[in-house]
Amino acid sequence: MEIFRSFQISGSALMAEKLRVDTVASNLANIQTTRTAAGGPYRRKTVVFAERLSRVRDVPPKFRGRGVKVALVVEDPNPPRLEFDPEHPDANEEGFVAYPNIEMAKEMTDLITASRSYEANSTAINTAKSLYLKALEIGRG
Repeated sequence: MEIFRSFQISGSALMAEKLRVDTVASNLANIQTTRTAAGGPYRRKTVVFAERLSRVRDVPPKFRGRGVKVALVVEDPNPPRLEFDPEHPDANEEGFVAYPNIEMAKEMTDLITASRSYEANSTAINTAKSLYLKALEIGRG
């Protein structure tokens, strides 16, 4: 039903932002990981969002927004951060260790942004729910 579209849109955003928070948590958990199964240090990951569209049967065809979706999760292409530590087991022949290219400030900014977006969409759902309940009360009276 079209009246519940606001729930679908905000719900899709909640799911997308949850994945974004999980990705930031993974980045922070691996900030010191110098060796992965793929080889080399952990690579910072970011979430790319895209608009969810549905086709409307009109001439010419139009599209209606249906929320947000996670288009893909990409690895940061920037090179790893090198630190001199010849005693580390993953040090190269010059004594440098390749650490993930993760900046704490950038991750915390992403985390706060995702948290605020999650909060805003949760508020939108609660507001829509209140409006629908008020409409039902009006219909009863």
